[in-house]
Amino acid sequence: MSDQKQLKVTLRRSLNGRLKSHQACARGLGIRRIHNPVYVIDTPENRGMINKIAYMLEVEEVS
Repeated sequence: MSDQKQLKVTLRRSLNGRLKSHQACARGLGIRRIHNPVYVIDTPENRGMINKIAYMLEVEEVS
C-alpha cells in the first residue's frame, strides 16, 4: 500500500437519525464511532461514499 494514496477519514457528526443509505456508506468506509479516524485507499468507490456523506466527515490526504 506504500505506492497508493490514502485518505484519513474522521466522522464529525452522529449517524443517528440519518438516512439508511448514509449510514451504510459510513459502514462501508469502516467508520465505527465519532472522532475515530479510519484510513482508506483513495479509489473512485471510496471517493463516492465520502462525497455522499461529506457533510458528516473530515477528510485529509495522507501520502
